[in-house]
Amino acid sequence: MDPATYPVERDGLTNEEPEEVWESFARTISKVTGRPRRESAEKCAQTGHGNEFAAPQQVESEARKEGEIPVEEIDAQGTFPEGGLRAWLVVVAAWFLLFCSFGLMVSIGTLQDYWSQHQLAYLSASTVAWIPSVFVYLSLALGLFVGPLFDRYGPRWITLCGSVAELLMVFLLAECKTFWQMMLCCGMLGGLAGALLTTTSLAAVAHWFKEKRGLAQGIAMAGSSCGGLVIPLILRTTLPKYGYAWSMRILGFVFLFCFVVGNILIKARLPPSAEAQKRSMVSLSIYADLRLGLFTVAVFGFEVVLFGALGILPTYATLTTSFSPDTGFYLIAILNGVSCIGRILPGYVADKVGRFNTLAIMIVFTLVFMLALWLPLGATSLPALYAFSALFGFGTGSWMALTPACIGQLCKADEFGRYYGSIYFVASLATLICIPISGELVEKVGPQPMVGFFCAILTLSLIAFAFSRWACLGRRWTLRAKV
Repeated sequence: MDPATYPVERDGLTNEEPEEVWESFARTISKVTGRPRRESAEKCAQTGHGNEFAAPQQVESEARKEGEIPVEEIDAQGTFPEGGLRAWLVVVAAWFLLFCSFGLMVSIGTLQDYWSQHQLAYLSASTVAWIPSVFVYLSLALGLFVGPLFDRYGPRWITLCGSVAELLMVFLLAECKTFWQMMLCCGMLGGLAGALLTTTSLAAVAHWFKEKRGLAQGIAMAGSSCGGLVIPLILRTTLPKYGYAWSMRILGFVFLFCFVVGNILIKARLPPSAEAQKRSMVSLSIYADLRLGLFTVAVFGFEVVLFGALGILPTYATLTTSFSPDTGFYLIAILNGVSCIGRILPGYVADKVGRFNTLAIMIVFTLVFMLALWLPLGATSLPALYAFSALFGFGTGSWMALTPACIGQLCKADEFGRYYGSIYFVASLATLICIPISGELVEKVGPQPMVGFFCAILTLSLIAFAFSRWACLGRRWTLRAKV
């Protein structure tokens, strides 16, 4: 079949893929899931009704002909509010929830440094690093189970449980003095709370927006950047003045206010569908989708670079120059501050020119400045290091905002939680590897080899992402399609 004859929607996206592509894809699914080839082929022949590149769906039964489908399901597959007071209040709720959950994730290094100098000074830095590593890993990995729970039951009770767990974690952490107390409290309980809040917040926003999803989720994710900027400032101000215990309690009261607002405003637009109730909690067949499989590989690389760089940037500054001890803190503060802009502006542009297109541009943007600034000048020039920190924050901030928006193009709105959780279950392994060893490696192999390693990983991620876009376009290379 001539690629020029593929059906195309008004925005340049392919409406269906050629039959021979789906035939090979169907054989792959049948091997992974054990389902008959005929059933897999039928599923692959259908596209989702609510997204540009929806995942294969099961053929509607005879009993579900036009006119017999419930109104809420038609709404789920077709129209989205794209705004209005109720929709934007959900974005506000997600902002407050992500301020606490994801904000603590990206600023946990402040607590890690304090523990290394006080309560856990008798342990090596790499041992202490396992606490934030497990915390971040579980916050992302447990989305594999939280996502399907959201699709089945909605956000209300999941958000409430996550809020209570996060508050318990913060107030109990104020009393912790040993490694295992902190591991159980911050690593385990905090990781569970983070998964409940992060996955649910982003999935709720996806229910209300399609055309403006990039902007909406970018605004919501800006809450995590603000948290990454404000939480370290709170701790650095209160720790010398009030001590560790009361600093954590003050942080807990700030979180309490955010959780009250978030729980009041959070709301799912779509009631749980009967299909979601019957769906298995964990389905490996998701990874058989070539688009999603390649996208998962790309996101894994993003997490290696993001959390690896966050882990080594303060250490990198002290090893390569004679900067003041506060240099590392200022680098991370600049990164998180500019990241807030990076989560909103590219999201707005992505809704105009395509989410995959914009994310590809931002990956190249980040890679170029890693090669042009960090690799040659980061070890010798403080202004270059500050400039790179700002540009890196802008680039990686866009990754965090656009990744959920791209996931939304691979599935229906009422399946977003399951797909988001499945992708980040794999990507979370990067945090389990990078956070404990990045600081140790930079001391042993030197900072410049580590920067080169991150550049290589990001290049591989860019290649995987390019092929994911290629698969979305019916295995065609074209630059002008809005995707």
